Amino acid sequence: MHSTSLPHFCEGFILKRSAFRPAYQKLLDEGTLWHRVERARELLRQCRVCPRYCDVNRLNDELGTCATGRYALVASAFPHHGEEDCLRGWHGSGTIFFARCNLKCVFCQNFDISRMAEHSHPMDAHEIAVLMLRLQKMGCHNINFVTPEHVVPQVIEAIAIAAEWGLNLPIVYNTSAYDSEACLDLLDGIIDIYMPDFKCWDSAWAARYLKAGDYPDVARQSIMKMFRQVGHLCFDESGLALRGVLIRHLVMPGRLEDTRKILTWIVENLGKDTYVNIMDQYHPAGLVSNKRYPELNRPVRWQEYKEAVAYAKSIGLWRLDYRWRGYS
Repeated sequence: MHSTSLPHFCEGFILKRSAFRPAYQKLLDEGTLWHRVERARELLRQCRVCPRYCDVNRLNDELGTCATGRYALVASAFPHHGEEDCLRGWHGSGTIFFARCNLKCVFCQNFDISRMAEHSHPMDAHEIAVLMLRLQKMGCHNINFVTPEHVVPQVIEAIAIAAEWGLNLPIVYNTSAYDSEACLDLLDGIIDIYMPDFKCWDSAWAARYLKAGDYPDVARQSIMKMFRQVGHLCFDESGLALRGVLIRHLVMPGRLEDTRKILTWIVENLGKDTYVNIMDQYHPAGLVSNKRYPELNRPVRWQEYKEAVAYAKSIGLWRLDYRWRGYS
């Protein structure tokens, strides 16, 4: 997106890069960032990190739903050029992919990472901080934590260390939106860009396919809290995201009514200026087959996607991400 002509969705939402400081730097200056680390670490003792409330002692490596103990499992870390243009820019988004997950989506596109934890390695906070500084040195525009909901204490500790070592990039919290209130409170003033994926509206559907019937309620509460913390997505003069909420929604086969309800909720609760990426890349993966979950065993049809975008426009959403399609 390295261009002198900014996309239309940036209009009215520009922050001067020269005046921007990542949120966590203020807490570091105040001397309160390490207090957050201590409070977050205590959530592991009788685990309340996510809405599962497993109550296991992860400080002693006891395992709950996410099968992650004291240390986060890191699957990969690299400059990602497949994210939204406003994140990847021209040098990439500095993604750190965490293995395991607190959801059990049967259709997960990253099943080998989220469920099997293939090629992942336990890393302490210092090691994760080293990854962050390495990505910054490579020219990445941000640090993008992917699937961090179950390792928020480990993430906060790594940010504190990296900040002391000179990290100065915005932090992207790339989440399913199945987050606990306690962790989001701890992240307030640390995270610059929240990127929640609002997956579904129907609780029965969530129970069957995500193994979390409370997901829709939790996602709504989480996204509202994220929005109260950072507001609408804002950019620098080059069109790179600096602060705010970017909502992703993956259109699912035969679930357009869910999509309509989610988009309507966004307009009614966050406003028409909300930045939304309506995604069409669903394909059968994970546990989906003709024998298991056959209703999901097809890609999203182009017509379904077009109807989703048309509905978004009809209710006033205008800051829509069109990175692959050339829409205007």
